[in-house]
Amino acid sequence: MGTINTGEALRIALRSLRSHKLRSILTMLGIIVGVTAVIVLVGLGNGMKAGFDKTFGELAKAIIVDKVTGTIPGGGAPKELRDTDVAALRKAPAVSEVTPLLTSTVLLKSEAGPEFRGQAMGSTIDFLGVSNRELSRGRMFSLQEEQTRARVVALGPETVKALYAADERAAVGSNVRIGNTTFTVIGVLKSDGGNFDDIALMPLSSARTYVYGGTNEITSMAVKANSVNDVEPAVAQINEILDDRHRIQEPAKRDFRVTSLRAQMEQIQQFMGFLSAFIVAVAAISLLVGAIGVANIMLVSVTERTREIGIRKAIGAKRSAIMKQFLIESVALAGLGGLVGVAVGVGLVLTAAEVIPRVAPDFGTPTVSWEAVALALGTSLAIGLVAGGYPALRAAFLRPVEALRRE
Repeated sequence: MGTINTGEALRIALRSLRSHKLRSILTMLGIIVGVTAVIVLVGLGNGMKAGFDKTFGELAKAIIVDKVTGTIPGGGAPKELRDTDVAALRKAPAVSEVTPLLTSTVLLKSEAGPEFRGQAMGSTIDFLGVSNRELSRGRMFSLQEEQTRARVVALGPETVKALYAADERAAVGSNVRIGNTTFTVIGVLKSDGGNFDDIALMPLSSARTYVYGGTNEITSMAVKANSVNDVEPAVAQINEILDDRHRIQEPAKRDFRVTSLRAQMEQIQQFMGFLSAFIVAVAAISLLVGAIGVANIMLVSVTERTREIGIRKAIGAKRSAIMKQFLIESVALAGLGGLVGVAVGVGLVLTAAEVIPRVAPDFGTPTVSWEAVALALGTSLAIGLVAGGYPALRAAFLRPVEALRRE
């Protein structure tokens, strides 16, 4: 009895856990909940990040070029952006697409009578791709309609809400009056939560003919870089080309502004990373609660088995053997809870991966993070060691005489 092998200690520990099933289950519950929460929340966070990258990732390559209004400090009146500027930027090596935009505020009126002051926007068939927009109903205008100056228009969600009480079905196929011209609604855009939800999007040629009086000027340009890594080179190339075309000698006197959305996207992704870390930290609190529960039960176990410890020490059991027994019992308790938590957590994430894409396609598909699984399981085992350490030491250093006297 002076020594005890690990296998025997494990059998004793499992026998002790089985003899107090309810108490063991309730103690493991804190570990199970904590491990499950960490795995599930990390999985949902991965899905949310993937959904964000899928929905908004292309915006990281987006660049907006617009003109400066008013007199330029140290210079004269700003030059207008024109089609020739668009053509020049399309030759930039780091640029994949350039879409001209012609925008102003106009009064729109539906056949039923409601009016709405929104933005009449003329652009090309590339608008959806460059601006990362989608249609919720109907279609986009075609190249032929752009070439023939067709009087067709796709409305933003705010415009549909104002003119058709948010009834997209009623909007598509109806007529809407913009200025002095009637246009047919062919589609409805999905919301992007930005400034373009109140637009009436039409071919650039139609906008110039029927709304803007035949001008060859544009308000701004939506530019897309070849890749996220090409954004900075693209911005530099845009500035260089437009500086040359507008005869700009000093950057401070530029009559245009080039804005990259990459910085904003990186800030949003950084915030999402902080949010995910915070959520996991909150989930980890339940693991701490579980650790306290394990320590408490192990102290109770030591108290209940004081006479047993005294007898074993009286017949020659060493302190290391007593300490090993209680440590193994504590690790077994926490380890079993961790394994059950892993099984439940992985199961919930896999279930969510099947259900969420059907009910919320934009959220993203949750994925099991095996790093999180390993970390949660390792933490549960560490909890067993730490939470069982003090009770094991207390049991190991009990004096046989004092232990035998206790009832």
